[in-house]
Amino acid sequence: MKIGYTTGVFDLFHVGHLNLLKTAKSLCDKLIVGVTVDELVKYKNKTPVIPFEERLRIVDSIKYVDSAIPQYNMDKIETCKKLKATILFVGDDWFDTAKWKDYENEFDKVGGEIIYIPYTTGTSSSLINATLESLRI
Repeated sequence: MKIGYTTGVFDLFHVGHLNLLKTAKSLCDKLIVGVTVDELVKYKNKTPVIPFEERLRIVDSIKYVDSAIPQYNMDKIETCKKLKATILFVGDDWFDTAKWKDYENEFDKVGGEIIYIPYTTGTSSSLINATLESLRI
């Protein structure tokens, strides 16, 4: 059984999130999704609009998701090891970056594979937030 793992904040859930989860699920037998807890989101000096428990429930209700779990830290490789996930899915906007090249090398050592999912252009939680902010003025 191929177990896949991906993570995200999934704030203001949109079609890009859905595309990521649908594509990831099509490439594995079981898809586990880490939803970033509010405290961890703050490392980027951001505050989610939707509280963690609600974001977790939303992601867990998506038909492509077999299990949604809290993401408490940024160590995705260690989490994959604990979950016995051999595939880590991430948006292709991270492809060929130094950080993700290091992840590829580290994950390859334990037989894992990183698959980059095409980023959905034209939508993002940041864009939605910015649009909402401009409408509130």
